[in-house]
Amino acid sequence: MRLSALLMLVALAACQSTPDDAAEMRRQHDGDAPTASAATDGAGTLAVVSERVTYATAGGQTVTGVLARPEGAETGVPGVVVIHEWWGLNDNVEAMARQLAAQGYLALAVDLYGGEVATDPDGAMALMRTAMGQEVALTENLAQAVAFLADDLGASRVGVIGWCFGGMWSLRTALAASDRIDATVIYYGRPVTDPARLGVLTAPVLAHFGGADDSIPADTVAAFEAALAESGVPHSVYTYAGAPHAFANPSGQAYTPEAAELAWDRTTGFLADALQPPAEADEVAD
Repeated sequence: MRLSALLMLVALAACQSTPDDAAEMRRQHDGDAPTASAATDGAGTLAVVSERVTYATAGGQTVTGVLARPEGAETGVPGVVVIHEWWGLNDNVEAMARQLAAQGYLALAVDLYGGEVATDPDGAMALMRTAMGQEVALTENLAQAVAFLADDLGASRVGVIGWCFGGMWSLRTALAASDRIDATVIYYGRPVTDPARLGVLTAPVLAHFGGADDSIPADTVAAFEAALAESGVPHSVYTYAGAPHAFANPSGQAYTPEAAELAWDRTTGFLADALQPPAEADEVAD
């Protein structure tokens, strides 16, 4: 994608962001600590290997992430860009990448914080504010992550998934690389509600929101779903009654196991349908 198109996307995206986004997330995560949790050790059928890889150069800096893949996987395996929450690329996000790899994907957990990881809400707020001041670099980072999977690793199809801060950037990635993204998953990320902007999307979108998440109220979710429908974008938007923001984060106080498990089941089914048609799924299993 041409840089001019990326810059246009960032300018439009900035209209959807506010200076208080990081402060709002600080409020939502008050008292949380991003400790590793066994709840991220989900079941998978394939052995997995993971390694740190260099996948981009953005803002003049080399960017590394964690690539998890099915052991012995060759080219032609579908890929997923995995975007971290506002905490950064921590153990929980790496574990989610391994879960996806165990189900047959090349899962690239990207880093939007330049190697830094927060250990408390104040640190996360500072990192997010810094990152959101570098939106061009973040967009370049993610566009190159898509290219790394598709071009360097030969992924047959590419999806993107993110939570919270990463959920917002999951949608932005799909908008920036709409010609290369085959599936988009958003977990309680701030959505775009302008049908004209969403109209560039051709691949399906799956979105999960908490019914008790006052940072993304029901009318915003409804506007997002209506905009997707008006734009003709295939979509499934779910609201989980009583679930707060970050309900799928197993290390947070808002963790809601029933909603998290249902959302994950829907996510894995959605990705399989979009990225692993029956013939490809059989090849991965072999």
